[in-house]
Amino acid sequence: MFRTRRFLVFFLDVALIVAAFTLAFLLRFDLQIPADQSSPLLQGLVIVLAVKSVIFIASGMYRCIWRYASLRDAYEIFKVVTLSSVVSALALLLIKGPFALPRSIYFLDWFLLFSLVAGSRLVWRVYRETRFFPSLHKGKKTLIIGAGEAGNLLLKEIRKEADSPYNVIGFVDDDIEKRGMRLSGVRVLGGTNRLCAMVRKHAIEEVIFAIPSGDGELMRRVIANCKRSKARFKTLPGITAIVDGKVSMSQIKDVEIEDLLGRDPVMLDQTAIRNYLTDKRVLVTGAAGSIGSEICRQVARFKPAKLVLFDHAETPLFYIEKELAAAFPDLRIIPMVGDVKNQERVEAVFDEFIPEVVFHAAAYKHVAMMEYNPAEAVLNNVLGSRIVADAAHKTKVSNFVMVSTDKAVNPTNVMGATKRSAEIYVQALAAKSQTKFTTVRFGNVLGSNGSVIPLFKEQIRKGGPVTVTHSDVVRYFMTIPEASQLVMQAGCIGRGGEIFVLDMGEPVRILSLAEELIRLSGLIPYKEMDIQFTGLKPGEKLFEELLINGEGIKPTSHKKIRVMAPVETDLRRVSQDLDELFGHARNQDIKELLKSLRRMVPEFVPRYEFDVAPPFAFQRVRPDLFPPQKLTLVRNLQLASKEGSAA
Repeated sequence: MFRTRRFLVFFLDVALIVAAFTLAFLLRFDLQIPADQSSPLLQGLVIVLAVKSVIFIASGMYRCIWRYASLRDAYEIFKVVTLSSVVSALALLLIKGPFALPRSIYFLDWFLLFSLVAGSRLVWRVYRETRFFPSLHKGKKTLIIGAGEAGNLLLKEIRKEADSPYNVIGFVDDDIEKRGMRLSGVRVLGGTNRLCAMVRKHAIEEVIFAIPSGDGELMRRVIANCKRSKARFKTLPGITAIVDGKVSMSQIKDVEIEDLLGRDPVMLDQTAIRNYLTDKRVLVTGAAGSIGSEICRQVARFKPAKLVLFDHAETPLFYIEKELAAAFPDLRIIPMVGDVKNQERVEAVFDEFIPEVVFHAAAYKHVAMMEYNPAEAVLNNVLGSRIVADAAHKTKVSNFVMVSTDKAVNPTNVMGATKRSAEIYVQALAAKSQTKFTTVRFGNVLGSNGSVIPLFKEQIRKGGPVTVTHSDVVRYFMTIPEASQLVMQAGCIGRGGEIFVLDMGEPVRILSLAEELIRLSGLIPYKEMDIQFTGLKPGEKLFEELLINGEGIKPTSHKKIRVMAPVETDLRRVSQDLDELFGHARNQDIKELLKSLRRMVPEFVPRYEFDVAPPFAFQRVRPDLFPPQKLTLVRNLQLASKEGSAA
């Protein structure tokens, strides 16, 4: 309160109180105060000044930052002025009597004081903005794509900065009704189809994309126009940040490849998720991994009673525990170091914390590495899943969700076969258990540890070349938050034994990703940055699938989640097959291990027996991702492969 600036503002308000009361008398008596009214004026002024000054101080008005005065602040001033006027009027009536002052004085005084106090704040903001507006013209000439809420918020944030690096020349919007209109004083110059002309005409240096709902196609078109006109392109964060009011200049960023994929924001059934997570004991295995850690972040938002983080990697577990503790200080977070292959440790954790919901995300996922380490893949992905699932069954966990992969479908690698084996066991156990066991299957996750995009970025940073395994490799992609949110949603949809398939959108060509990343780095593919093809790694195939032939798939209550009906499997037979598989894995008998995997997963065909994607795989691929000549080449290879097999 008593900082120098606030002290001066208080004295200004005291002067305004005096001025308002005096002006009220002048207006009441036509600017000539009669002699008999001089005494009531002075006596009333003393009472009004004393009462209103105290109320102004007590109201907390002087804790406001008036450089950002808004309608909300005007409402607060209205309340304070009204209260002080009512209290001072009552004081005058009690002290001087009901006829001491003309009744119109009270209303004139209230109106004048509110106008003067609110006007003083408005004048200060106008003065500050007009004083600093000239400095905005020193920044780079900028266009904002999108004359909507996000664009308006961004413009306001830019104007708040005294030394803003952006000088906003205009808005660009495809809405015809907005053409020629002004938003916060800045004109909407036209649509995105005239972007190149606008950049040249106004010598634009920066273009900021501020349409959170814009799809990847729109962004790609805008980026292409910016490249042709030599303007630098940036974007804002997603729709969540806009809704939360977190738009600021610090969040303006260069475009990432995730922005170009145009993934729609996930709309969750908050009530359903809250019903099975809030005030519940939740355990996440693989909690320090890419998917596991994001599941922990998403679960924490729903305020579980406690969140148990289970992982064998000590250092990553330390960091995710610290992150969650800082973000959710009221949540009880328990980091537990342990290996899912250690049955005694897993059972001890379950017995101690008795979780009600389990998310099983612990797994070895790197395809090529698991080809060299098949025994470890079996022990971690299959044995570990069996141990965790058995512990959940034993302790009567309410919901158990296992994270699986599209590589479990018609697997050509050990990793995919192990995940499919785990799916089979969980489905078999679900038929005998009170626990709702569900499996969620999805494809590659953008930005996860060891994924292709961080690798490409690192190669570009080092000057190249960028390495791609095959020119025709395609993969499904989704973001880490999207995958984690849908995993949580699937957990409350399941009845037990189902396999859920997430809507991965359209498959994306890896070569196209590499080319786009090079362009986003300001380089030209094949000229300034070379791309080299290294050949498919052990266990890899050209195209990943999400369904096995014969698996019936149905829609669910969530548009991005599909479900496959439970498959009846003999738990005893599956357990016997797994015991045999684990025996070969412990003995490092790789030949027999692979035979056991083939018995468990009949559709498992190693890559050296099946080297090209099946013909039907390409029916779901976007045409723009596969040039016709390359589609023809691949299909010819398939026909040649079939003819060779027949011969």
